[in-house]
Amino acid sequence: MEKQITRTSEINWKPLIEEGVNTNGISIKALCFDPIAKRPKAFLSKFEAGASYPNHIHPAGEEIYVLEGEVRSGKDELKQGDYLYMPPGSTHSVYSKTGCVLLFIVPEEVVILK
Repeated sequence: MEKQITRTSEINWKPLIEEGVNTNGISIKALCFDPIAKRPKAFLSKFEAGASYPNHIHPAGEEIYVLEGEVRSGKDELKQGDYLYMPPGSTHSVYSKTGCVLLFIVPEEVVILK
């Protein structure tokens, strides 16, 4: 991948759409798009109040930094300024009661657990 600068103030929030997954109330701004994997590996995600993402596994791990608001990642309560590293093979769901904006680094596509 080549050097890339993303000016987030110039990008509109786009609804997160994943086939077979309820992602109502979740929007993203892609920061670093991987053309080979055809997906962003780093992105901002905005959860409206009450939005949630289902239980899933991270084959290559995940990093989350809370820019605004509060969020629950599995059993962990995260607030503005908190950072969470999830090692490969970790599972969790994500829920925000009040709404939040998060920075995600997800090296590999997640697998939804049913």
